[in-house]
Amino acid sequence: MNLGADVIFHRRMGFGFDAAWRASQGDYGGLGVPYRPILFDFNGVYQPRISKKAGADFMGGIGWQSTRFYGYQPTSNCVYFGACYQSSNHFLVDLGAGLRYYVWGHVFVRPEVRYYKIFNNTADFTSGNVFRVGASIGYTIGPE
Repeated sequence: MNLGADVIFHRRMGFGFDAAWRASQGDYGGLGVPYRPILFDFNGVYQPRISKKAGADFMGGIGWQSTRFYGYQPTSNCVYFGACYQSSNHFLVDLGAGLRYYVWGHVFVRPEVRYYKIFNNTADFTSGNVFRVGASIGYTIGPE
């Protein structure tokens, strides 16, 4: 799952923020430890227009990965704030591209691919390279 927003200025350049997370908890390494990775990134964005109804999205930037491991002994944060997990955080850089197609007015669909290079991620996983492929449904505010 992903939640994001882009702000585009003159010459179709701007910036964006995205948060992507695993929809359900996974089983970490088959050890019975539930976990969920969350990716946050701030990007520079370029959105060239291809036609009246289509455009491309190119983005690149920096962010961090937070992997949450659940099932630990309750702490005061767990009891009072509902934060019943321990986090492992790592810096990342990312690149991505998508194809935006306007299906109705300002409503668009966008298949996209993202590549994340997560530094020191081998402390928790076997690789620091992550690819994410998906599709977005979005809305453009303002003139297109």
